[in-house]
Amino acid sequence: MISRNIIDFDGITLDEWNELYKLATSIKERPENFRGVCSGRLMATLFYEPSTRTQMSFQSAMMRLGGKVIGFSDPGCSSVSKGETLRDTVKIVTGYSDILVIRNPIEGAAFAASLYSHVPVINAGDGGHLHPTQTLTDLMTITEYRGSLSGLKIGFCGDLLNGRTVHSLLRALVRFGGNKFILISTPELRIPSYLTEELQKSGVDFEEVSSMDECLPELDVLYMTRIQRERFASLEDYNKQSGIYRLTKKKMEAAKKDLIVLHPLPKIDEIDYDVDDDPRALYFEEAENGMYVRMALIASLINVKRTGRAPAYELPTGSFCRNPRCISNHEKYLPKMTKIVDGTERCCYCDQIL
Repeated sequence: MISRNIIDFDGITLDEWNELYKLATSIKERPENFRGVCSGRLMATLFYEPSTRTQMSFQSAMMRLGGKVIGFSDPGCSSVSKGETLRDTVKIVTGYSDILVIRNPIEGAAFAASLYSHVPVINAGDGGHLHPTQTLTDLMTITEYRGSLSGLKIGFCGDLLNGRTVHSLLRALVRFGGNKFILISTPELRIPSYLTEELQKSGVDFEEVSSMDECLPELDVLYMTRIQRERFASLEDYNKQSGIYRLTKKKMEAAKKDLIVLHPLPKIDEIDYDVDDDPRALYFEEAENGMYVRMALIASLINVKRTGRAPAYELPTGSFCRNPRCISNHEKYLPKMTKIVDGTERCCYCDQIL
């Protein structure tokens, strides 16, 4: 049984992942067998940030299972525009629904929502922090085309600092063992320090480089990401990073014949259009898999028992997390919640080392 909330892949055991993969594969092969699984049920989607694939694949997943969808894709069209807190929005909306999917530009928002929700919460992306259902999509695609999630040399290229899909997938793949990670970025867009520390303490083999060309021939999986304009403080800072990494048809000639190229999408200028026609480019198949794995996830969570009134958490006396992008520094009523990871105290919302 998958845990109540999906905030990060860490909340799923490897046995649960295997069951989820089998279910997603069964749905993909025989979708007609799963019509009606969510008949009479409602899924609420709170998208505080723009989305195409994640939002529409969740909506498609619920409707293909026979359920219906409520929610918003623009907080400006809701009472959020009037100043309603995340806590109050979640309490209200989960009173109407059976499952909640939330995307928010603030790190830790999904975990915060889970504190007040009456129903299971699925994190559809919280700022530059995590994106667990994209990770499930990635894992399904790698397994489908490579046959294993172990013993692979995997390159991550682009915005590794703000790339929530990178953060989630890295943490997930560490758990499968025998993988080597090549982290390709500029010094300014290196993975966050808390992730570097996690990789070091796990003993996993990883290397940080600045050139994609040199390592491409040895990769089994290349995970491309865009430079995210919305995560930069200024257009000038963004322009300094944009266009540095570009996957071309010529570069693909040096890659392995069985390489697979993934991308969480949208892609802008980091992959040339003619690469799309290379059979090793699997990002459109990957996006379709996202619907099937989300169908499996919804089907696994839809019957979780509703909870009553949320606990009365103690109000904080001041800021405790030094990450300015952490939800605890934006929604001031949130309780101080920390955890110990490998002997280090961290914020429960955003994973910042305290």
